[in-house]
Amino acid sequence: MTQRKKYVIIVDAGKCIDCKACMIACKVENNVPEGFWRNWINVLGGENGSVRTEFQPGQCMQCDDPSCVAACPVQATYKKENGLVVIDPEKCIGCGNCVTACPYKARYRNPQKRIADKCDFCEDRLDRGKEPACVVTCPTKARVFGDLNDPASRVAQMFKKEELVQIAAPHINTRPNLYYFKGTRILDWAVTPMLPGNVNMPRKFWKNGSPLKQG
Repeated sequence: MTQRKKYVIIVDAGKCIDCKACMIACKVENNVPEGFWRNWINVLGGENGSVRTEFQPGQCMQCDDPSCVAACPVQATYKKENGLVVIDPEKCIGCGNCVTACPYKARYRNPQKRIADKCDFCEDRLDRGKEPACVVTCPTKARVFGDLNDPASRVAQMFKKEELVQIAAPHINTRPNLYYFKGTRILDWAVTPMLPGNVNMPRKFWKNGSPLKQG
């Protein structure tokens, strides 16, 4: 029996030089509208008198226990067997519950499509046998992508050899699948998610100008 894939990304923040190639590649690959991003780089100032600036790449965590899935009232957001958390554009009503439920601020409402959007590890590229755009574009290879359930994969080997950490979200353990090297400085940018329903959503985001269709 073939084992299911489990896609993860391991980030070595110490290799990031803030060139933003990953952000641009993602934006172009996924047609992300102006003013919005699927991934980002946090800038960290020096500590203890150090003048060194450090950078921390981030994106959707593809959590094993995603709060965004629990928050969706129409099951438009769901987790696939390969570990990816994705959005069904035909089901999404653009309510924004998943946006505020995400403790990593990894989601936004697309003003053109009027639905939620986020990183999906470039699922279209994965289907073509390619890695995510952010991974292949990085000049310093700060991100490593792969199938954790494949013992021959680089990420599986890194899990055996390296000490890795996750960014913890306050008050909720979503079990994220974005890992960082222990020893690189980690900025805990996770936030406490708002409860589903606490959303101030402009009417323009409703599909067809109205909420849920009545059956």
